[in-house]
Amino acid sequence: MRMMAVAAMGAILLAGGCKSKTAAHTPKPSYTVIDWSTAGTIQGTIHYAGTPPKPILIDMSQDPGCASAPPNYTEGYVVHNGDFANVFVYLKSGLGQHRYAPPSTPVAIDQKGCRYIPHVVGVMAGQPLQFTTSDLTMHNINMMPTVGGNQTVDISQPPGHEKDEATFHQPELTIPIRCNNHPWMQGFVNVAANPFYAVSDATGHYVIRGVPPGTYTLAADQENMGEKTVTVTVAPKQTLMQNFTYGNGAAGR
Repeated sequence: MRMMAVAAMGAILLAGGCKSKTAAHTPKPSYTVIDWSTAGTIQGTIHYAGTPPKPILIDMSQDPGCASAPPNYTEGYVVHNGDFANVFVYLKSGLGQHRYAPPSTPVAIDQKGCRYIPHVVGVMAGQPLQFTTSDLTMHNINMMPTVGGNQTVDISQPPGHEKDEATFHQPELTIPIRCNNHPWMQGFVNVAANPFYAVSDATGHYVIRGVPPGTYTLAADQENMGEKTVTVTVAPKQTLMQNFTYGNGAAGR
């Protein structure tokens, strides 16, 4: 009996050792590293031709914690002197089988003045998205992605709450962020498959750095007016200028 017990114990230890050895040799993902000595840059301006819809003043009187905030306007069309802000620009195709490691640093969205700041963000698949609040009222963050593998988000944040995080693992554009407590609050998250993306600023300008030499489909996506694409070729160390123009009866989403 004693010999059988020793043998059984040896088998258990052997099995455990084999399992540990197998786990230790699980291959790690192979990622492409940007070669900054040859990488190029794509930059440009997003224009709006014509007269955009006027921003609408939002009535926030239902919540005293919001009513005391500065005036809040809709952000579906943020245009200054023909320059279009909050447009997501990204490399849609052309990278082949290259895979890039997602950054570990979170992309932050704050709730301030009962609005989401920034209104539009880009985050790489696998990169954390961080929610904070600067408001003196309760918020509820709600996101319902449509691509399989991306989690839904339903988070309540009381005043003074530090932060919460969510991570999306599949590329998906224009995922709405809403607040169940304040129906006018809306922002958008764009989950990119690669690190080559940007959001146009208040002057309509965007910059995408670190682009490997090659030919790509460059896309611009706006929450109400949809996507525009163009084929671009980036030479080694080149700064390529590429603008986009919306308006003048462009097709809606």
